[in-house]
Amino acid sequence: MLGHHYTHSFLETAVASVNAGCNLELSYGLRKNVFMHIPQALAMGNITLQMLRERVRPLFYTRMRLGEFDPPAMNPYSSLDLSVVQSPEHRNLSLEAAVKSFVLLKNVRGTLPLRAQDLPGLHLAVVGPFADNPRVLFGDYAPVPEPQYIYTPRRGLEMLGANVSFTAGCSKPRCQRYSRAELVRVVQAADMVLVCLGTGVDVETEAKDRSDLSLPGHQLELLQDAVQ
Repeated sequence: MLGHHYTHSFLETAVASVNAGCNLELSYGLRKNVFMHIPQALAMGNITLQMLRERVRPLFYTRMRLGEFDPPAMNPYSSLDLSVVQSPEHRNLSLEAAVKSFVLLKNVRGTLPLRAQDLPGLHLAVVGPFADNPRVLFGDYAPVPEPQYIYTPRRGLEMLGANVSFTAGCSKPRCQRYSRAELVRVVQAADMVLVCLGTGVDVETEAKDRSDLSLPGHQLELLQDAVQ
């Protein structure tokens, strides 16, 4: 709220937030956060002890339900590891969610979906800075998964038996350096081209907004060259 000029200080922000019902501040990594001013606000009479108790109660109720105050041996969550999180059941559920969340904007001549049985007979070109870079495939507030569980477009198609040629064209989403000759060479030899473009957290994230929706750097040029 301070950044949006709703308040003039962290103290005012703490008072306004607590009075409005906020009971948790996302302050990971901050040396000085807003809610550290709550004791001062309490001493000044801007908020009451009863209000603080009402705000804190649901937080500790949730922590108790999660077993944070129990011995580790009593907490079923403490035994969870990657063998559970990345179990076949959970990975299949993630795949189902991904498949059902795709949005097909335009499907000229019924090009999609590609059929797995047809892939071995096709020469596919997978191009763009998002085609085979696991690091850029996750947005803000995403977990940091094990690399072995990350499937880039290139890796996924190769696992299906497709004959894949690849070039990034530009190594990073900002795409400040673009290798047009390499892109043209890869695309010209292909039956079908998949262009993987976007922004990623290197370009936009919380507190790093953009004034337009244009593709960064030379990405639009990369797309136009692939289509041409």
